[in-house]
Amino acid sequence: MSLKKSSVKTTDKIIKLMRENFQITIPELANVLEITTRAIEKQIAKLQKNGRLKRIGPPKGGCWEVVDG
Repeated sequence: MSLKKSSVKTTDKIIKLMRENFQITIPELANVLEITTRAIEKQIAKLQKNGRLKRIGPPKGGCWEVVDG
């Protein structure tokens, strides 16, 4: 159960950081949250699947859009 709780906190932190800086990179997120880039990638994939996050533009040079709702 604590893993699920921790996961929710991480996704909330990712959303907050992306709202503050829509061009933040996965390595930057990993550094700030002190977790691996792979863990960030998994959380981002989950956020995209749940419709809370959208990528605008190409993988390099694009930006993140947080979807409210």
